[in-house]
Formats: sequence, structure tokens, C-alpha cells
Amino acid sequence: MAIEVIIHMPNGEPILGEIDELPDAQDRLIKVQNPRMRDGKDLHFLQSNVVSVLWVIDQLSFIEILPGGEDEKIIGFVRE
Repeated sequence: MAIEVIIHMPNGEPILGEIDELPDAQDRLIKVQNPRMRDGKDLHFLQSNVVSVLWVIDQLSFIEILPGGEDEKIIGFVRE
């Protein structure tokens, strides 16, 4: 199952996409499928038919992991 993420690069717009698994500490690259702007538009620096992109993890600021269908079903401890 694909994990939906938002990738943040220094001095760049956030990129929305899917990854197959979270990167490990020793990984150097991250493969992102269906990269697009947060509003769904194509990225201006990629060809229109590109489906997957490899990015060097060292060049990323951080990665946001968006909740999926299974994550939303998890009920955690809540202190009132």
C-alpha cells in the first residue's frame, strides 16, 4: 500500500506524492510516484509523462507523512 507524503525541499514548493515504504537511516534516495504540486498540478520542472522520480534524501528538508485510511481508524490514548 502506498504512503502519501509531502516532500519539502529548501527554497522550493512542497511536492505531494506516494512512496512504497518509509526510507531507512542508511538510504540515500527516495522514490516518489505521481509527484505533483499540493493542488494536483504538474511540476513545471518534470516532463508531463513522468510517473516516478528518485530524489537524494540529503537534499530534502523534511518529509511529512499524511494519514492513510488505516491510520484514521487507530484510536489513541486521549487525556481530558
